[in-house]
Amino acid sequence: MATHPFRIVNVFTEGSQSFTGNPLCVFENGEGLTGEQMQALARQFNLSETTFILPPSKPRADARVRIFTPSYEMAFAGHPTLGTAQVCRSLKMGGDSLLLEMQAGLIPVRAVGNRWTLTALGATSRELDVSRDALAAALGLEVSDIGERPLWVKAGKEQLVVPLTSTAAVRRAAPVPSALNAIRSEDGHSMAYIFCSSGEDRSLARFFFPVGGAILEDPATGSATANFGAWCVAMQRPLPVRVRISQGEFVKRPSALFLEVNPESQIFVGGDVLELGTGTVTL
Repeated sequence: MATHPFRIVNVFTEGSQSFTGNPLCVFENGEGLTGEQMQALARQFNLSETTFILPPSKPRADARVRIFTPSYEMAFAGHPTLGTAQVCRSLKMGGDSLLLEMQAGLIPVRAVGNRWTLTALGATSRELDVSRDALAAALGLEVSDIGERPLWVKAGKEQLVVPLTSTAAVRRAAPVPSALNAIRSEDGHSMAYIFCSSGEDRSLARFFFPVGGAILEDPATGSATANFGAWCVAMQRPLPVRVRISQGEFVKRPSALFLEVNPESQIFVGGDVLELGTGTVTL
């Protein structure tokens, strides 16, 4: 029998408000756990992601991190990166600047207080491979609600980035599970990030993914925010880009995400992290 300590943190919170942002479970030491046990623990906690801190295998990395949803392991995700960085600093694995080893690559993260920012990996994009009519139907919207040039974008994790023509359309979206499930990324997952400007340097966003016969909505999605930045680069938007993104209001977890794309097209995603509690699991 071994005891495994964990922490519950909220990432991309609205300041210091406890029940905002996206919750994350971080196991402080994943050594001694098999991949099957990690997956089972992620299913047990049933949060969008659970992470496990391990000794690094790369010379420059401060820690290695494995990320699991309740169903599968991920190579990269945004809020697990920032939340795990906060725990690594608390465990004195590094200070306000860390290099985390993910399956997708080495991710630099830095902090000012409890606001953490990651530097996204180099991004790729490709054109939408279904009709705009099919996309609109999958999102429960009209074709006229779909904005300029939806793209598959990958700055760590490929997702469909869909600009909409109004914040009303963002709020009105009601994805159809069977239709959205037919639109799949390069790794076979269905997920759509919709957004629209809600004012100067502000956007409203939602992120959907089907599970079984239902559609789930993520409170705050760092990987999709990085992809939003990569979409801005692909669309040749004037740089730098700085946007405060509101997400999560429709699942009663208001969240604030901060996107920056610098003049060199580097993409940064930031947000506040708040530790909520600790515990142990004995296996």
